[in-house]
Amino acid sequence: MATESILPRGTGQWVDSVDGLHWWFDAGSVALDFAYMSGLDRDTPDGETVRDAGELNEWLTARFPEVAPTAGERELTDARTLREAIGRLARQASLAEPLDPDLVDVINLFAATPDIPPVLAGGARQAGRSNARPHQALGTIARDAVRLFGPHAGGRIRECSADDCRLVYLDTSRSGNRRWCSMQRCGNRAKVRAHRARAAAK
Repeated sequence: MATESILPRGTGQWVDSVDGLHWWFDAGSVALDFAYMSGLDRDTPDGETVRDAGELNEWLTARFPEVAPTAGERELTDARTLREAIGRLARQASLAEPLDPDLVDVINLFAATPDIPPVLAGGARQAGRSNARPHQALGTIARDAVRLFGPHAGGRIRECSADDCRLVYLDTSRSGNRRWCSMQRCGNRAKVRAHRARAAAK
């Protein structure tokens, strides 16, 4: 399966947990990274919101350098709507549940809006605007979600295997056997628990 077709840009971001751990979480798709952009206090994207327009601008311009940091209240409302839809659909997909048609409509609505057009470097002239707008970044994220929740994912949208973690990611590993949201976080905790169990059994 060519999971690369699902990934238009690099993925992953540093996050801080309520337990003070600073770690790298690669959700495997831009859309899922966006769903988890406001932190992981409850380890679920649909329970969080984008805090303010400043945070939205910071995230969008870090991921899409061509986007002007001009998001205001309208874009903030749209971002929260899109983010919630992606988060809830990701949870449903990880559980192999039918996708909510109303949430699918939200994704399709945003995906139908203008996205960030591709640009080939090296030309002598610049076509169109010098900076993309925040709503174009949301369109790009929604189109990534269309690919994510379509047939290309092939059942690789999964929930972390840790009992106390509900993070959802797209498994882009070659072997398709990723178990943890991050080896730095839940993978390491599982290793520690297994080591202690072996030591206690001796």
